[in-house]
Amino acid sequence: MDKAKPDTDLEVFLMQRTGQGDRGSFEQLYERFSGVLFSTALNVLGNQEAAEDVLQDVFVAIWEKAPLYDSVRGKPLTWAVTLTRYKAIDRLRSLQRKGLLHDRIEQESKIFEEHTGKTSLDEVDASEKSRIVRAAILELSPSQRQAIDLAFFDGLTQAEIARKLQEPLGTVKARIRRGMMKLREIIAPSL
Repeated sequence: MDKAKPDTDLEVFLMQRTGQGDRGSFEQLYERFSGVLFSTALNVLGNQEAAEDVLQDVFVAIWEKAPLYDSVRGKPLTWAVTLTRYKAIDRLRSLQRKGLLHDRIEQESKIFEEHTGKTSLDEVDASEKSRIVRAAILELSPSQRQAIDLAFFDGLTQAEIARKLQEPLGTVKARIRRGMMKLREIIAPSL
């Protein structure tokens, strides 16, 4: 008799019960899957803290999506591992975009400082202000950062940004406006 079959049957049962809101079944799924899912996330991200965050996101998704699980389409563990890989890759891309934006801000700041010819006191002041602005930009939502990045660093108009992101113009305008208001709110006390 195939030993994997009873395990799969139990996992399907636990997934179905989780889909019905049974917390005990969800806890059993967590006990069965958390080790392999954490390892999957850690292999993709290479960072324990980020892997722990992804693991939490995955189990929230399992709880929410368990009613939609269809055993005909695959084993519960396979489904959970796939979900984990996608979430980990999304997190990795997000972290990379955040790093790229930070690098672009650094690069723009250096170019500006090289061409201004200010005194060292002015440069220290400008450097401090630049640091405050960079930190504030990192506090924006990813969609706000992206819109502001395209507008101010790539020089695109709001209409061009809307076309590029395939978003309504009003949405792009609102993102930029809310992002700028949040930047003002964050930066004003520091300047």
